[in-house]
Amino acid sequence: MKGKLIVVSGPSGVGKGTIVKTLVGRRADVVESVSCTTRAPRTGEVHGREYFFLSKEEFTRRISENDFLEYDEHFGNFYGTPKSFVREMLKEKHVILEIDVVGALNAKKAFPESVLVMIAPPSVEELKRRLIGRGTETDEEIENRLKRLDYELSKKDQYDYVVINDNLEEAIARLSDIVDNGKSK
Repeated sequence: MKGKLIVVSGPSGVGKGTIVKTLVGRRADVVESVSCTTRAPRTGEVHGREYFFLSKEEFTRRISENDFLEYDEHFGNFYGTPKSFVREMLKEKHVILEIDVVGALNAKKAFPESVLVMIAPPSVEELKRRLIGRGTETDEEIENRLKRLDYELSKKDQYDYVVINDNLEEAIARLSDIVDNGKSK
């Protein structure tokens, strides 16, 4: 079986991680992509599970070899999706890549057959409630995430599918259906 690359993104707090991890846990034919990073592993993180931990030299060498579907730098560390890993996994399974909007659009350019899925909130108010409920961000961080919301949602027309996460089980079922039947534009 040749799998599909499903690229999932959406605003912080919308539930995309929960949707993806639940779907991957329920389906043996779906795997989540593992990204590369130059940051140091955190306690409990394992090379090849959470990330492939690379030196900056190795990361920049792989950039020059065009081995990333997309990559970016955040806070002095690089993050990227390795083409070689994705291609290898696609030989056997469907691959879900959870990244931000900019990365998703770059991945689509590098891998045109990928299927882009935007996970969107039912409303700004609900998203704010979820962000506050997580208790992981300061008020300032929540405001910054909400400011980015308009930008992220403005890109939804460039996606193949938009899934509104107003019911978790329905959103998981919708993403599962896209994995099985979805086509790129």
